[in-house]
Amino acid sequence: MVSASDRVTDPGKNPGKNPGKSPARTSVWVDRRTPSRTRRTESPAGLDLTRITEASVRLLDAEGLAKFSMRRLAAELDVTAMSLYWYVDTKDDLLELALDSVYAEIAPPREDTDWRERLRELARSYRELIVRHIWISPLAGTFLNIGPNSVLFSSAVMDVIRATGLPLERQTGALSAVFQFVYGFGTVEGHFKARSDATGLTQDAYHRHAMGTIRSQPHLRAIVESSDDLMAARGGDTVEEMRERDFDFALDLLIAGIEAKRDRTGPATTAAHRGQQPQ
Repeated sequence: MVSASDRVTDPGKNPGKNPGKSPARTSVWVDRRTPSRTRRTESPAGLDLTRITEASVRLLDAEGLAKFSMRRLAAELDVTAMSLYWYVDTKDDLLELALDSVYAEIAPPREDTDWRERLRELARSYRELIVRHIWISPLAGTFLNIGPNSVLFSSAVMDVIRATGLPLERQTGALSAVFQFVYGFGTVEGHFKARSDATGLTQDAYHRHAMGTIRSQPHLRAIVESSDDLMAARGGDTVEEMRERDFDFALDLLIAGIEAKRDRTGPATTAAHRGQQPQ
């Protein structure tokens, strides 16, 4: 564990202060530090980093990111808060460990299918992960996502993107198009579900209540009614069915776009090798 005196700010932002000190930790995966003190022999029996991380995930699922604290986690584990600091340096370390641990829930795609189906499998699995653990959405945008499970997921995604046949200079753009879409879709879905659960209503009842409130306001009713035909054509008898239709069609559009761009630009070689400007 690193003592509080070792946690310093960026020396570039505070020139002349704490000379010789290391910069503040940026990631639990980047800055592996030697503990400044030996772990106490009287630490609670059975307590280890795996158990602490698993308890963190359970607590984050149950109570959310805003209520997560070292004291609350210690109470969940029936230990003192200080005993946790013999295993991690900060609460951020724990959040980063919890974030990476849930990426292990994403199974690798089947290898006996083409890239389109493998891409769909990964996209669906990532969406389900975000909905299942809604707290990972803000954390994935905060931390570096370079833990072992996250890297394995990224590797699986890159393998599929390479198999599309897109030119190399287009592959990261395709990856961003698909998985930034999934990230946003899953985030909205997860929070809508959580909000419905918090009100004690089903997603359908919550949606009807929200739309009814809007329709009751004259200055908004016309806007909603103008899209009634669009909503009717959307299909699906429930919010979940409508959402599934939207997700599947949007993913099909992205895959079709990848195919069209690949066919337009040719085989997977760089524009420089072709002697052409990217299209």
